[in-house]
Amino acid sequence: MMKQPNILLTGELYEGYDEEYQCPILDEDRVVDELEDKMTDGGVIVDYHGCDFFPERWFHIVFVLRTDNSILYDRLERRGYKGKKLQGNLDCEIFQTIYEEAMESYKKEIVHQLPSNDPDDLEQNLDQIIQWIQQWMVDNN
Repeated sequence: MMKQPNILLTGELYEGYDEEYQCPILDEDRVVDELEDKMTDGGVIVDYHGCDFFPERWFHIVFVLRTDNSILYDRLERRGYKGKKLQGNLDCEIFQTIYEEAMESYKKEIVHQLPSNDPDDLEQNLDQIIQWIQQWMVDNN
């Protein structure tokens, strides 16, 4: 698997900058347009902190990474998150916002939660995702 550069920034797929949250404002339509051909070809992993604007037809499985709030707080603070941006991310985790968004946007049977608290979780998640990909290829080829 090859990691691609952040197309949101390199492709200028944003429509402004949110000073309060200190981040670009995503142009969702442009993102979908930019990814459409790549997604049609298949074999793509999309890593993003939301999902409700991505078409359901793009995905065979959706993994939502979950982190304990005490760990998440420290992680985000080390990244320089402050104020509303820090609190908003913590609130999303507390209220399971992304998980619920995924459950509402896609078939429930393809949405899975994975822990993302430490390097061991990363290794286990990677193993689980690889196993899923291998099984999907056996089942669909």
